[in-house]
Amino acid sequence: MLGLDNAGKSTIIYRLKMDHFVQQAPTVGFNCEKFRPSSGPAKGQTFVVWDVGGQEKLRPLWRTYVRQADAVIFVVDSTDLPVILLANKQDLPEARSDAEVRQSVAQGIGKRPTHILPCCAVTGDGLDELFPEMHQLILQARKSAKKR
Repeated sequence: MLGLDNAGKSTIIYRLKMDHFVQQAPTVGFNCEKFRPSSGPAKGQTFVVWDVGGQEKLRPLWRTYVRQADAVIFVVDSTDLPVILLANKQDLPEARSDAEVRQSVAQGIGKRPTHILPCCAVTGDGLDELFPEMHQLILQARKSAKKR
């Protein structure tokens, strides 16, 4: 689980783990928690979630955590700054137009299954969809990888 500092990553982790709001201090380093949903389509699956600190000095470590991951949960503070997605490498012949990129993001980033999940870590609203959705996205990604 990645995101800039103060986005709410640890609050989400501990809301999921303890089923109630736990006030968090900024994460220095990382937290690691295992989850095993007891219902829904992800029932019985084990999810190991690494909550990596979002401070600028820790961001170079993100790559290390993502390397062996099956999925990335990127948390943004939806009350914070606007998010801009840069469609880079426009000089290459296979580059997509901004309209095509916008459509791809709406459908999933490139060939990567993507889902935007609105939630509230304080109340837990929307978090019950996290593991079922992540399970589906991981299965889709693995299926696509086998076809290649």
